Amino acid sequence: MLASFLITHKRHVLIAMGILAALLLLRLWVFWANVQSPLNLTEAYFLDVGNGATLTRLLHQLESEDILKGADDVVLYARATGLASRIKAGEYELVAGITSQGLLELLASGRVTYHRLKLIEGWTLRQALQAIQDDPSINVVLDVNDPDALREAFGTDSYPEGLFFPDTYNFTKGTTDLELLQRAHKLMEETLQQSWAGRAAGLPYKTPYEALVMASIVEKESALPQERSLIAGVFIRRLQIDMKLQTDPTVIYGVGADFDGNLTRAHLQQDTPWNTYTRTGLPATPIALPGLGAIEASLHPDASEYLYFVARGDGSHYFSTTLEEHNQAVREYQLEPKPL
Repeated sequence: MLASFLITHKRHVLIAMGILAALLLLRLWVFWANVQSPLNLTEAYFLDVGNGATLTRLLHQLESEDILKGADDVVLYARATGLASRIKAGEYELVAGITSQGLLELLASGRVTYHRLKLIEGWTLRQALQAIQDDPSINVVLDVNDPDALREAFGTDSYPEGLFFPDTYNFTKGTTDLELLQRAHKLMEETLQQSWAGRAAGLPYKTPYEALVMASIVEKESALPQERSLIAGVFIRRLQIDMKLQTDPTVIYGVGADFDGNLTRAHLQQDTPWNTYTRTGLPATPIALPGLGAIEASLHPDASEYLYFVARGDGSHYFSTTLEEHNQAVREYQLEPKPL
């Protein structure tokens, strides 16, 4: 009887151990399946990991959104492998096909998502700042309608127009508009100083800032890159003989928000610090963000004798040396009706 009982008991123990082993293997299989399971994504998902965010909360958030399975298993794996302590704050792009393990490795890598924003040549500071602040990934701290705050932010006595280099900027979510403009400001300073150091001789500029003012005018007046140095040459020769620049974009800038797209004789006669029809010399400040091409043209102008130019209507200009020739070009390209 005893022997039979022991054999039966042993058999039950072995069965129980087998069941436990099977359950353990099943649990391990489920655990590993959760760790290796692809996230439930059909398109990119952006996960924002804030400073102080806990991995447990992040994974359970994804689980509640039916993106991740087995959050507790993934947390356990992260702790066992040390990944849990290496999670870095930032915004991460989760793409279709990434596994839970891949997610943990991504969060530990710090390979955050970068956004891109382009500042366009010829934009005013107001236009650039508006484009920056319209980006939902930017943290807005500047008031576009507060010139005093902008002057203080960039340490200038005048409105900081034109002091920012037009380029494409990469940034992470939460970057402030001030931080992005500071980068653009630094790049403009570096670009201007480098170009200034290699400038042509005999230019009528006392400072790099005056060259920047000229570059902003060239930027607004030139639609074709090959004409920039010609246009710069015209304005530089006018400065050298104390002739008024008489450039429409400066007048328009001085009119400001009141300009409705129609430049009138009254506008040309309205005296402002930027009206180059009523004042000689350069306007008070730049009138736009000049690009490298306009800066280089203003520091390496064409050496011809042109003093005038008029738009042909196709983006190009007709250049002339005498007022008589210029007036004839105005009649031909702007006053006389073109045949249909």
